[in-house]
Amino acid sequence: MVRLATTPGGEPAGIATIHPATRLRGELGLPGDKSISHRALMLALLASGTSRILGAGDGADVRSTAGIARALGATVDRVADDGRTVEYRVVSPGVDGLRQPAGTLDCGNSGTSLRLFAGILAGVPVTAVLDGDASLRRRPVARIIEPLRAMGATLRALADDSLPPVTVTGRRPLRPIDWTTPVPSAQVKSAILFAGLRAGGVTRVRERVATRDHSERMLRARGVNVRSLPDGEAGVVIEIEGGTAVQVMEERVPGDPSAAAFWLVAGLIHPDAELTVRNVGVNPTRRAIIDILARMGGQIEERRAGAATAGRGDADIGEPVADLVVRSSDLRAIDVAPAEVAAAIDEIPVLCLAATQARGRTTIRGAGELRHKESDRLAGIAAGLGALGARVAVDGDDLTIDGPVRLTGAPTDSLDDHRLAMTFAIAGLVAAGRTTINRPESASVSYPGFFTDLERIRP
Repeated sequence: MVRLATTPGGEPAGIATIHPATRLRGELGLPGDKSISHRALMLALLASGTSRILGAGDGADVRSTAGIARALGATVDRVADDGRTVEYRVVSPGVDGLRQPAGTLDCGNSGTSLRLFAGILAGVPVTAVLDGDASLRRRPVARIIEPLRAMGATLRALADDSLPPVTVTGRRPLRPIDWTTPVPSAQVKSAILFAGLRAGGVTRVRERVATRDHSERMLRARGVNVRSLPDGEAGVVIEIEGGTAVQVMEERVPGDPSAAAFWLVAGLIHPDAELTVRNVGVNPTRRAIIDILARMGGQIEERRAGAATAGRGDADIGEPVADLVVRSSDLRAIDVAPAEVAAAIDEIPVLCLAATQARGRTTIRGAGELRHKESDRLAGIAAGLGALGARVAVDGDDLTIDGPVRLTGAPTDSLDDHRLAMTFAIAGLVAAGRTTINRPESASVSYPGFFTDLERIRP
């Protein structure tokens, strides 16, 4: 049973109470992929004309991006809303018609909104302030300020240019750069690529570890020349031609694999479970969590459902989707390398939960980036799972988890972090006794209706 205090809008507020489930059964739809939903709205803003986005995520972060697009001059209408996903109709004057915003651009809790809009605004002759909530103001921004300044934009931030709010004064044209990202980050890469659209020449971004490539795929689908080439042993260099207009299109957003990860882990660690998760995006740069869980011995059956398409002639936009069937499994411990951590960075909290039920010691190496998310997730994972009886240790940027352990219900705190809130809720399905989660409403940042779905799969 799940007991929630609720807001007038029906979302959880204050404390959530989770009791163990005797079994888990059912089929689950998902919110639209958050990363793709953000980018679809941004690219619709840059294109002159009408774009349609079907099946977009409807979490608070995506709403922040929609609000900023409106503030910059687009008409953004919610055409349909099924309670989990939304259809957007965006009518934009295009990048050359973007207007000076009347006030601060509110990114809420969304680091994606702040970092990618900084890249967009770098090439637009306006001055804008990007800001957000208290959590976002603790997230580092130096990694986008440095390359965007090198391209010719003017950016200022607090604490020696390390923390939001960020003030951006754009220019046109920008200078193309050849930039190596010091830490793998799809957000930093995308900010540079979006700025590169307004540069006079070819901009290059080099990554030692390839990060999620939604921006590249979506730009290509909209007529922009973007190339991804090998760079060294395991690296990649992405090249973008400046000066190409972004085309309007219709796009259907696949289900969010980061959201799917919670149900996959729930099905694997519960002793009597069979769940089907529909229409999951299985982009090769996003499916690391599926492959890691399978390597741990997880029974995950993948039924390919084709690819997400664009309405313009049903052109393939290159985002493969699948239905996933997950069943109770006997998990074994593994060693997760830094490259895998970078590829599954958003899923590490729930992966740690899976590791508490695996035989042996799981080591997760090079997870320092988790300190700079909506919370210090390394500390939050250790505190929350530790309260439930897990044996979790943090040593520098590495995590070790010994299992299997029998979890026991206890009070936990989400730290206002959606991924921690949902991880502890899934833990409550297998923990003996009562698990409580402080500030569960943070789940709505990426997954409105998560707690409703949690209740629905426990017959």
